[in-house]
Formats: sequence, structure tokens, C-alpha cells
Amino acid sequence: MPPRLSALDASFLYLEQPTTPMHVGAVSIFQRLKSGFDYDRLVELIEQRIAMVPRYRQKVRHVPGNLARPVWVDDPDFDVAYHVRRSALPKPGSDEQLNELVARLMSRPLDHTRPLWEMYLVEGLAGRRTAVLTKTHQAMVDGISAIDIGQVMLDVSPEPRKVAEELWMPRTEPTDTQLVLGAVAEAVSQPGVIVDNARSAAGDAMATVGKVVDAAAQLFWMARTASRRAPGTPLNVAISTQRRFAVARTQLDDYRKIRAAHGCSVNDVVLSVVAGALRNWLLSRGEPVTSSSSVRAMVPLSVRGEADVPSSATSGSLGNRVSSFLVDLPVGEPSPVVRLHHVTHAMREHTSGGQSVGADTLVRIGGFAPPTLHALGARAASGMSKRIFNLVVTNVPGPQFPLYAAGARMLEMFPVVPLAKGQALAIGLTSYDGGVYYGFNGDRDGMPDVDVLAGMVDESLDELLATVN
Repeated sequence: MPPRLSALDASFLYLEQPTTPMHVGAVSIFQRLKSGFDYDRLVELIEQRIAMVPRYRQKVRHVPGNLARPVWVDDPDFDVAYHVRRSALPKPGSDEQLNELVARLMSRPLDHTRPLWEMYLVEGLAGRRTAVLTKTHQAMVDGISAIDIGQVMLDVSPEPRKVAEELWMPRTEPTDTQLVLGAVAEAVSQPGVIVDNARSAAGDAMATVGKVVDAAAQLFWMARTASRRAPGTPLNVAISTQRRFAVARTQLDDYRKIRAAHGCSVNDVVLSVVAGALRNWLLSRGEPVTSSSSVRAMVPLSVRGEADVPSSATSGSLGNRVSSFLVDLPVGEPSPVVRLHHVTHAMREHTSGGQSVGADTLVRIGGFAPPTLHALGARAASGMSKRIFNLVVTNVPGPQFPLYAAGARMLEMFPVVPLAKGQALAIGLTSYDGGVYYGFNGDRDGMPDVDVLAGMVDESLDELLATVN
């Protein structure tokens, strides 16, 4: 029988609604080559490397009567040109025009009758740049062998690495009768799967979220924070089907200076910068901000123990290394130093039982890991009650050296983290080649000023830099 989706993977299909499509994205900016990094070259590159991610040639097939969870089957009509698409901005295309295009493309749900991913080559950007947007459904990120299509297209040098050619022949798709018989046989041998499937089909992601969130290690701190309902903020409203997208660009060296001066981690600095930006944004809106005001963030982090990094780790090692923490960001605190100390104290309590994974480790485990880890982080957050936190902030370290696609150098990479029901904002960050890149995914109605919030990141970072002697 074809491989069956796990209960958690299936829940992301069942829970998808028009206002909450369950795909994650990434926007990568490349320096355009004189010889051209065009659509035909991108399609050729994906055709050469898609064998490294076989799931990307598979589609979801449902079992009649929902007798069992869906299965992955080869798509006999797979057409790479359908999934790799082309778009263009009116020259010279601005960053604002690109952000608007990203927002519109990310608002559209994926076609569930085909493999659950899309890629767009966006031409016409000013400054001899080209953008690539990827969309991947969270059901595809199984937490065991997860790897993103955007990862396999990248190389560590301008000269593309050689990949062995493969003649792919799709396996015969099972009939409805075969799917039903397989479901019955599984139910007889494993009676518990019937209850598991029923809960998943009913949309009970919490029943299986333990497969992504390491609840045992974080139970005490999560429960203590979650016992208090998330503060009321303008971030929590009924959301629409449409999105807005904005970005912020900062330098990693600035975070390292602040870390060294205050004895904290880079992640602590990042969360403090987000807290400061949120504070200034709330004030710009005329929202009431008191000394006790806070915004609760769900922060999925990559963590490991001492024995968790084998000498020859693979991308399959990533699955159980994402834990989620609830952190109250002190937006009511006017002092940037005190905000940083609050965040540092909270994160030390959370991570005392594990270690943050560094960029070098991530590269050794899974190459350019950020797309996969952002997806795993979004999955972890999606399984939690939306009543106990206000927004998701994913922060994934990337390699501090340049990467290339078909010889074109990648300049920047911005995550696009999906929104949860009732939450108008999600923030993703990736550090890469000396930069820290923020992607702000907001609801079009609930966050009409998402670009204002993104612009306040620099202000918040400057406040902290001013405290460094």
C-alpha cells in the first residue's frame, strides 16, 4: 500500500479553510546573471533535482468513506511546468510591488488534486534581481524526512553540483477498492488507528500535536504561561482570505554586538527587537499601552541535547528538534534594556533543558534548513490553542556564506509563515550570509499597516544598539 499520512499531517488537510490556507512560503532574492537566470533554466534545475524530494511528485488520495487517513500516491500526470510558474513586475519592479505580488500569491490555496507545492519565478525586479517564491503545504512536512523544494535547488558554489539522472516512472495508482481493503486490513491489525483517524478527521490537531511539540520537556513552563489567557490585542481578529506582506532587513553583526554587551543569546535580542517594534506599532495606532502590557508569542525553536547531533546527520534528523515556547513580550516596558532582560530571563527558563541549534549544526544536518524548520515551526504552532497566544514568531539560523541557484547568487531570503485562525500577524526570520531577514505575513483587513510595523524593526534595533558601549 502507498504510504499513509500521519494523523498530524492529515489534520492540516482537514483543518484548512478559505481564511487559513495551510501552506508556508519563502521569498528568495537572487542576483540576475548576464547569461540569465530565467524560467527555462529554473524548470531545468527543478527537473534535475526533484528526485531528491520524491514527495513533490506525489499527491494526496483520500480513502472512500474516510475509513482511514489519506495516502500519498505518485501523480501519473505530474507536470513540472504546472508547479514552476512565471510572473513579472513592470520594470523597474520595486520591493513594494514584489511584496504585493507575494501577498496575492500566498492568499491562494494550493490545488489538492495535485502535488501540494508551487514555485514562482518573478522577473523585472530593479537592481538586476530576480525573486523565487515557494509555497509548500504543511501536510508535506512530515517531521521525519522533511525537506523543502527550495533547499535542493541551492548550491554552495556558483558551479551547480552534479546530480545523477533518474528515469522516473510513476507507480500505478491504487483503486478505490484497494484503498478500502487496505484500510480494513490496517484497522484489523491496529484497532487504535480507527480512533486516531476519527479524531484527525474531526479536526482534533491537539490529539496528535505531541508528534511535533516536545511536550514532556516543556510541560511545566508551557502550562504556567498557558494558564493565563493571551492578552487582548488588535492582532487577534477575525481574518479574511487575503494577505499583506512586508519585510525588514538587518545585519547579524548588530545582534552579536548586543548579545556580547548584555550576556544573552541572539534569539533573545531578536525577540526584544520584535517586542520594541510591536510597542511602537501599538503606540502609533493609539492603542492603550501600560507598564504591564504584553503580547504573547508562540516561539518555535530548534533545540537539541548533547547526544542529538550524529557525526553524519541527515535531513531526517530534523523532525523532533522543534519545540514551541510561549513568551510574553513586554511591550509595555519603555526601556529597551529592561525589555531585553525580561525576554532573556523567560527564554533561559524555557531552554534550560536543551540547547539551541546553531547555524553550523543546521547546515550539517540538512543543508539549507530554514525553509523546512519554518514549516515545522508553523506546524507546531498550528496545533496549539489560539486562545493562549497572540502571534507566531519563527526564528531560524541559516548559513553565513553565500548560496547559489543555477549560478545565480542568493542575496536575501524572507520566510512567509501562515496565519492561524483569529490571528492577523505571523513573523518569520532567517539569518543568512551576514543578514537577518524578517518576513511579516498579515491579514489584509486586520493589518493594513503591516509595512509600518516592519519599518519599526530598525528603530527597535537602534534603541538596543544605543545601549552598547
